[in-house]
Parts: sequence; C-alpha cells; structure tokens
Amino acid sequence: MPGSTAGPQWIVREDASPAVLTALYLRQVLGIRAPEELPPLRGLETVEVSATDEHAMLERQWRAYWAMTVEPQAHLSPVPLSLVEGFDTYAALPVDGADELRQAIEPHAGGALAFARAASETYAKREAAGTGASYRAYASAIAVHERQVGRRAHSFDLNVQVLPLTQRGLWWIGSLTVAVTDGLRGDVVAFDAAIHPIIAELA
Repeated sequence: MPGSTAGPQWIVREDASPAVLTALYLRQVLGIRAPEELPPLRGLETVEVSATDEHAMLERQWRAYWAMTVEPQAHLSPVPLSLVEGFDTYAALPVDGADELRQAIEPHAGGALAFARAASETYAKREAAGTGASYRAYASAIAVHERQVGRRAHSFDLNVQVLPLTQRGLWWIGSLTVAVTDGLRGDVVAFDAAIHPIIAELA
C-alpha cells in the first residue's frame, strides 16, 4: 500500500505471515520466552522449561531464526539456509550452527503448519471482506501526522504482522516491523491511536 507518487513515498506491508506464525508457534512449544515483551499465541499451550545450558543454546538459535524470519534482508545468514523437513517453505535454518534447534522443531512440523495456515487464512478472509480498509487505516494516520507536523511525511517502509496474540497491543519486532493483535487491528479507533506513534517515529 504505497503513498502518493508525488513527493516522499511510504510503503506499509500488512500480513499474517505463515513463516512468522510458525516461528511463534515453535517459540511457544519449546518454552522460549524471547522476545519477553511479546505475548504468547492464543489457543496454544505455553510450555514451561527449566533453565539449562541446552535450553539457553536453543533460545540463542531461535532468536537468530526469528530475526531472519521477521526481517530476512536485514539479518542475512553467514552460511546457506536450508528448509526444515516437514515445514513446507515456512521454516529455514542455517546449514551450520542450528542443529539443535532443527532437531527440536522437527517433531512439531504438523502442528506448526496447521496453526500457521489457519491463522493466516483467517486474516486473509478478514482482509477480503474489508477491501481497501488496510490502506485507509494507514493513509488516515499519515494524513493526521502531516497536519500535526506541518509537512509531508518522510519516505518510509513499515511491515505489520497481524497476529492472534493473547494480549491486545502493538510491539516492535524488528527495525521496520511491528506486531499487532488481530483484535486491536480490527478496532478502527483503537488501532488508529496505537499506530500513530509508530507513524510519527518513522515519518
């Protein structure tokens, strides 16, 4: 959803990425807490895991996988990536340095795929029912920002992941990516208030 062709450009990409949903599903079933500010997914049990050196290593590997999944262009792997068996194209890990994580997540492929696809399809159906609503939400917030600061918005890119999280809110999950709960995204007034500080920071 781009801004006007005249002057500065803004691009907002909104999605419920199956790859991001898969990563969060795996985070929850493996008992990984990072990123601690981000709530768990709804409808999925959170596993409690004791702190061990092995679990700390899994968490480090998951953090790297998460960063590459959320913003792959900003977090390039120093070694080639390979798809994890059973995950379709939704999970890729470095061929070296992530063996423990690969082994830990493989048994969860079926559940992760089913959850990610269902959540992504729910988002897609909602989008199809509200044609143009996504663009209008961001265009409106940018127009308000421009009136407040008395200038055109600077050019920027923003990625928005709409996720079924247990707590309503909005969080930065990358340098140009935010996560927003589906409930908040569907509340026009509340979402406008929540997204405005993000727009103000970028534009």
